[in-house]
Amino acid sequence: MKVFKGHVGIGNIVSGEALVASDNFSARYDLDRHKGIFSRPTHKLYLQSYVNKILVLNVAKGGVASAWMFRNMLEKNIFPKGLLLNRANPIIAQGAAHANLTLIDRFDVDITQVIKKGDLLTLNPHKGTVTINLTKQSNE
Repeated sequence: MKVFKGHVGIGNIVSGEALVASDNFSARYDLDRHKGIFSRPTHKLYLQSYVNKILVLNVAKGGVASAWMFRNMLEKNIFPKGLLLNRANPIIAQGAAHANLTLIDRFDVDITQVIKKGDLLTLNPHKGTVTINLTKQSNE
């Protein structure tokens, strides 16, 4: 078990499987909120499902559309469990809060390099921690 510390986040404590890429993130331009997949062809997670996953990505980008998109995705139950970013922005934080999406950022390490796709994680936004409960290597 490994624990990484970030900034105190928002949302509830959640556990789930990681979906990881050292790519930036825009809810509006990277996600298809109807199909539940990454839809931008140049994104490293193109065509992969984000539904019920904990997204682990580099830097948030984009604007105010994130707030209503996250909320709309939540209402349709086509939604990630959580979001870990090396660096969020106020718009992504606002959108996550509006949709009750767990969000933690500002880690002491590059979070996209220490967590692997398929790792089983627990996010505790009240403490700003992410715990790797089971690594991909021990999953296989």
